[in-house]
Amino acid sequence: MRIGFVGLGQMGRHMAYNMARKSGEPLAVYDVSPAAYPRFHELGARTLERVEEVADCDLLFLSLPNTQVVRETVQKVAGRMRGGQIVVDLGTISYMATLELGRDLRARGISFLDAPVSGMEARARDATLTVMCGGDPEVFERVQPYFAHIGNQTFYMGESGSGQLAKLINQLLFDINVAALAEILPLAAKLGLDCQKVGAIVNSGTGRSYASEFFIPRILARDFSQGYPLEHAYKDLVSAAELSAHEVIPLPVLQAATATYQKALLDGFGKEDKGAMVKVFERFLGVEYRAGSEER
Repeated sequence: MRIGFVGLGQMGRHMAYNMARKSGEPLAVYDVSPAAYPRFHELGARTLERVEEVADCDLLFLSLPNTQVVRETVQKVAGRMRGGQIVVDLGTISYMATLELGRDLRARGISFLDAPVSGMEARARDATLTVMCGGDPEVFERVQPYFAHIGNQTFYMGESGSGQLAKLINQLLFDINVAALAEILPLAAKLGLDCQKVGAIVNSGTGRSYASEFFIPRILARDFSQGYPLEHAYKDLVSAAELSAHEVIPLPVLQAATATYQKALLDGFGKEDKGAMVKVFERFLGVEYRAGSEER
């Protein structure tokens, strides 16, 4: 089977590399920037100059930054594809757009799976991502062995769009957790508590979460470069707002978290990771949550 992979960014380059290394099948890769190409040349993969060239692949994986880029890529490629090929979107995009893409591709005789992944760059590098997949169960069975090249857990969630929904649920809980940290940690600094000790208490107590374990040490060190940039991750909250409106489902806690997220973007922190939301409340309170900080 000829495999194509479009998108060699922060996550995609590792997933594509592991796919090339483990599958033993011909791989063609494309990215708007050829910077990642040399390591694929070493594996004997075919590197492409135009995205349309992936149209001859039997199985095409996409790892792209947002809904618009996925739409544009599919538009360029789908007209050149033939019936029986499979497109798998590994990115995180709008649920409503996913349903639309699935319908359009199936009308052309092309199978489509939405299979967003969970896990940061280190897990992409280690091929230990979690994959959540939606689409036709028979197509999923055909593609499942390839998911094993990029992750150590794969969940078939149901019909088309179910993978994106499952990923969205996970991401929204994570976003709420980070927004809560951003609001409460500066309070500890404002009231004169030792920030480092507060962090240790949270991460060994009932306030612990993956978000706290990942971000508290980095916030204390004032390192906001380790996670996904806020300006890119905001798409999850846009998808949630769209879904909330469409399904008439109130999400008050998420809406409050979204306000913190939006304020961080308006304050110019979009290129930093989600931990940078703490700066919103630090500015309000005139403090910094950092190692060695104790001020009332």
